[in-house]
Amino acid sequence: MDCYIYAVEKSLDSYKFNLLHNKQVFINQLKSRNLAARTIDEGAIDENGGGNFSEYVAILSGNNDLLEKAKLDKKLAVLESERQAYHRNKGNAKGKLNEKTSEIEKNNVFIGRFTKDWEYLNKVAPANAETGLRPNPLKLDGVDSDNIEILGNRLAAINQKARTEDDYMKIGTLFDFRILVRTEKSYDGDTQVLHNKFMVEGLDGIKYTYNNGYIAKEPKLAVMNFINALERIPAMIEKREKENAELSKDIPILREIVAATWPKDAEIKQLGEELASLNRKIQLTLKPVGLHEEGKDEKAEMEKQRMVSGSDVIPNLPRQVKHVPSMVIVSPAKELKKIS
Repeated sequence: MDCYIYAVEKSLDSYKFNLLHNKQVFINQLKSRNLAARTIDEGAIDENGGGNFSEYVAILSGNNDLLEKAKLDKKLAVLESERQAYHRNKGNAKGKLNEKTSEIEKNNVFIGRFTKDWEYLNKVAPANAETGLRPNPLKLDGVDSDNIEILGNRLAAINQKARTEDDYMKIGTLFDFRILVRTEKSYDGDTQVLHNKFMVEGLDGIKYTYNNGYIAKEPKLAVMNFINALERIPAMIEKREKENAELSKDIPILREIVAATWPKDAEIKQLGEELASLNRKIQLTLKPVGLHEEGKDEKAEMEKQRMVSGSDVIPNLPRQVKHVPSMVIVSPAKELKKIS
């Protein structure tokens, strides 16, 4: 069923009858998210973006210039909203680009540090071609033996007794790498639990761990903990390189968005010029109240000011100063009586 919205020319009475309908349309716009331009027309005549209240008034006024101005105002507002959304998205793209670029640079720094430690390890302790194993000359402070059992027992004793208060304590060396232990706190309910974690420090200060830093109870596995931590370097390099590859996928698109300019700047400029020209045209058609054009027929002016016989209209004639006699209050002959 078609629904017609009617109006009487040069009258806004019918608008009041349609106000509730327009409010419902406004609610439907919000519910359907039908606001692509991110603007909301106040009391739009139809939910597909019909004339707003300004256009409605312009139509009823019978002035085509006012109607055209209302349409230009609406179109310009939509374009301005689109431009704001464009620059907002461009700003977001710039932020993401900086974030991804910074993350890639950070990963590259770590890859360089990892590579330095890995190249040094391959230089001082190359893997055996047949077994794939590396030499493991672990040295612990206070221990003059390279026996696996003795070294393992020493690591077990350190694990049981060491308390570093969240600081790093050096307990030995492996080539030029330092062997460190650190006491960390955790809570099991209200109970505080202390854990000692072992690690090997790279040439550039990076800490490498194996088995999350926990030392094995079996001596041979405990002694192998630090060389196994260094063997994880290639996997760490590969992980960072994969992250960089994933981050680099979006960078060309983001750079294109950041470098682009909004294509409708010329259209906004043109609309602004048209609106300014139309405003001047409308202003020229308006006459200030009480002012008249020069050269107007004086006879017509005098006719308006002439008193018309039998009329109760008093023209706005120039006032003259006259003497007004004083008023005398005359008392009534009889007293006033209350009429019930």
